[in-house]
Amino acid sequence: MHIVPKQQKLDPEQQRLLDLFERITPSERGSLLAFAEFLSQRSFQDAVAVDQSSPLEPKQLERPVDESVVKAIKRLSESYFMLERDQLLDETSSLMTSHIMQGRAAVEVIDELEALFEKHYQNYLSKS
Repeated sequence: MHIVPKQQKLDPEQQRLLDLFERITPSERGSLLAFAEFLSQRSFQDAVAVDQSSPLEPKQLERPVDESVVKAIKRLSESYFMLERDQLLDETSSLMTSHIMQGRAAVEVIDELEALFEKHYQNYLSKS
């Protein structure tokens, strides 16, 4: 955990994020942190050596029965490691928001996330 010294001033975005973080429940904090981890993985693809002569196959990771939306995003990101995170960001964050803020059922959101990742994988295949 990174602790900010009292004399160090946060920029307005950092302060806003910290204020929001302090107002949410511990379980919501876990979701926020997991989503932040997802966002931070955007540069992961740059670190993966990709053979452009043949498309990469997704890892087949089984969907757990009582999977949370956050864990589904992690599972799908790992399964579809070859996809560019930037292309998934808007739709993934929209689905996550609909679950957290609007109370959409996790199962329904995860189904849509799986369809989203598959759609982007099909686009990846068509460009390979």
